[in-house]
Amino acid sequence: MEYIDPTGAQLRALAESDIDAPIVMLNLLRFAPEGGAERYARYMEAATPHLERVGGKLRFLGDAVATVIGGEAWDEVLLVEYPSREAFLAMIAEPDYPSDLRSAALVDSRLICCIAGNDGLA
Repeated sequence: MEYIDPTGAQLRALAESDIDAPIVMLNLLRFAPEGGAERYARYMEAATPHLERVGGKLRFLGDAVATVIGGEAWDEVLLVEYPSREAFLAMIAEPDYPSDLRSAALVDSRLICCIAGNDGLA
């Protein structure tokens, strides 16, 4: 099964969670075969002002070159930091947020919300 966009239930679960810390969204991306990477680059350009407006920061962007554990292959990995889950949710709720560009660029993705662990590393 391919996953492109979050469901309403997934967004509600995040909104209703008790996460009270900065979050990092782990993005695993598989691009559409014909021009997906280029469309995703256009999405990133259009989404950057929204990200900056809520205090978010792109922390890592890289090509996924080998799957060492697991059977899924990915094209690109992103780590995006937000000051809070509310900031992320506010960003994607903006009426002109370019989610349609993201959806058109991908054939599969994962978006995993992470927080820093108890070991003091951030």
